[in-house]
Amino acid sequence: MSDSKPAANGGTVGATTAKSNGDTTKPHLYNPNSRPAYRQPYNRRHHHRPRRNYCCCCCFWTILVILILALLAAIAGSIIYVFYRPHRPSFTVASLRIHRLNLTTTADSSSSHLSALLNLTLSSKNPNSHLSFSYDPFAISCETGNGGVFIANGTLPAFVSNSKNETTFKGVVMTTASDPDSDAVNKLRSDLKRKNGVALRIDMDTKVRVKMDGVKSKKVGIRVTCDEIKAAVPKGKSPAVADVSSSKCKVDLRIKIWKWTF
Repeated sequence: MSDSKPAANGGTVGATTAKSNGDTTKPHLYNPNSRPAYRQPYNRRHHHRPRRNYCCCCCFWTILVILILALLAAIAGSIIYVFYRPHRPSFTVASLRIHRLNLTTTADSSSSHLSALLNLTLSSKNPNSHLSFSYDPFAISCETGNGGVFIANGTLPAFVSNSKNETTFKGVVMTTASDPDSDAVNKLRSDLKRKNGVALRIDMDTKVRVKMDGVKSKKVGIRVTCDEIKAAVPKGKSPAVADVSSSKCKVDLRIKIWKWTF
């Protein structure tokens, strides 16, 4: 016999059935509110591995090519140095004459006026056997060596310095007629009163192109700085001859990156 209970809708909810061996089985009840088991979504990250491997491969080969190019450039530079032994050009201040160096101040000391006229003799030497230098016009400026007060400026024409050649320029004029500020006036007045003369520095800026057995480089900026020059204030109409026996000139590269110059 099986017992069943009537449901509210006239059906039967469930029943138990007796088996031949006397055992009973639990009824399989349907629950309309039950939810299916949660299944984790399939992970597809492994599909991005080929793209990642491709990027890593590109980076590796790019770095390798850059290293190879740097190595080849270093080897080429070493070969050029061994065969050509390049040296920097040298500059020398042969003489400097001060025809006028006057600093005047108004009666009420409200303003000052600087008037200067200098005559420079300069020589350039190329010590290389297989290199020649092609210079653009030079911009020359003269300043005091201690306080950096501007004295005069001038120009030097463009020229070519061939191998084992020395070029001399005579009568390079530097002049000015300016109204310096109070700080510059105080520094310059103190320098002019020195018994051993005024220490001067000459700066020359230009661009140069190097030619080596038919191969020309790009133009690069250089600055020639000549210091340890002692000048006296001229008296009367005779110019004062500066002492340039201890002067030394050095040549530095001027590399400009955006707004900065090194």
